[in-house]
Amino acid sequence: MEDSKNQQKETTKIEQKLQNGPFFTEKMENKNLFATDLFPHNPRGWEETSKFLKSIVELLLGYIKEENDRSTKVLEFHQPEEMAKLIDLNIPEDPMSLNELIKSCSEVLRLGVRTGHPHFFNQLSQGLDLIAMAGEWLTATCNTNMFTYEICIARFHFNGERGGAIANLYAVNAARHAVFPRAKHLGMVSIPPLCCFTSEESHYSIKSAAAVLGIGADNCFNIPTDASGRMLPRALEEQIIKSKEEGLYPFFVCATAGTTVYGAWDPIEEISEICERHNLWLHVDAAWGGGILLSPEYRHKLAGIERAKSVTWNPHKLMGSLLQCSACFGLLFQVNQMSADYLFQQDKPYDVSYDTGDKAIQCGRHNDIFKLWLMWRSKGMEGYRRQINRLMDMAKYFTERIKATEGFEMVVDEVGYQPDEHKKRPNFFRMVISNSNVQKVDLDFIIDEIVNLGYDL
Repeated sequence: MEDSKNQQKETTKIEQKLQNGPFFTEKMENKNLFATDLFPHNPRGWEETSKFLKSIVELLLGYIKEENDRSTKVLEFHQPEEMAKLIDLNIPEDPMSLNELIKSCSEVLRLGVRTGHPHFFNQLSQGLDLIAMAGEWLTATCNTNMFTYEICIARFHFNGERGGAIANLYAVNAARHAVFPRAKHLGMVSIPPLCCFTSEESHYSIKSAAAVLGIGADNCFNIPTDASGRMLPRALEEQIIKSKEEGLYPFFVCATAGTTVYGAWDPIEEISEICERHNLWLHVDAAWGGGILLSPEYRHKLAGIERAKSVTWNPHKLMGSLLQCSACFGLLFQVNQMSADYLFQQDKPYDVSYDTGDKAIQCGRHNDIFKLWLMWRSKGMEGYRRQINRLMDMAKYFTERIKATEGFEMVVDEVGYQPDEHKKRPNFFRMVISNSNVQKVDLDFIIDEIVNLGYDL
């Protein structure tokens, strides 16, 4: 009985929190309006439609303003069981009112992680570019598909992919098709047992691709790295030779330009020479580091990338576009083409090479490129050069502060919190800076906060 009373008190506290949330707004004059009262369901409902959408925009503007207030928290953490009480995820039998929907939106914003906050450094994707956000609103409003030219948004056309992991999958698939095109129709039983190679610090999606494509995760060999997390070319060539001796058919090597934990850059030039010697497909996973190409001062880090046969690139990381925005540059048409006649007719009144759907595994695809195009135009090439250089300057500043602060030690020059059992290092903090609005004061805050929390432990 006592537990029941305590639970009721807790529920009451939670309800009060929701009602007093910073984003909750009641702009709708009629609390009993529903989705069916809006345009176009109700041809006379334009005024109500306008009020509802403006309420949502006002909610988002309030969120953006608070998110960039350095005195606010990045996250008000709740355990999963408490979160289940804080937000109602049930689908009701009867429709909810528009006001209730606005309240639900407010709850989600209040309880979520503020990834655009200047003190959010946990992931490779950070910040909120408002121009890109405006582009995302536009593409959501148009709700167009990307599989054929005739229905693309303003004929806006680009071979984007659904994230770096999918782009890496496409690269492995393209490499297999290049050497054994019959596998597309006859399967793995028609070809020798394949193997591929990637750094032990590379993204897990390479091994995942090997598993999905039937190559086998165990046939994707992890190549050792040096103390800074860079692949060892000598170890790569030794494993290639060993694999051949064991009856496997090497066909693919992935070099990483900016690893997830250490931010390491594999020696692409040396790796490319090995690939050319053994006639292997070189893929560069530049999901994190690809944006460096926009900086003449730092693009030398990607020296040799022009020798790759495919490249993964994620503008939603270092370049600051919104999730998702990814691309795989390589030969995708032949490997993925399924020639669905009902979609990809050849007798259309335009150049059908602009139909991109047959270049991807997916058919229906969201337009991920418009927001990047709009954001890129807002900055220009020079603006992006300055942005990338500034992020590099911030990284240098943070490194200098760490080295000058008692009690801190660099794991490697230039890397949240990551367990690192393989190299026998203790748990450490990885530092990622990709939010273009980060200031030196934010980096100082991180160091001071770690010191203060350390004293409290």
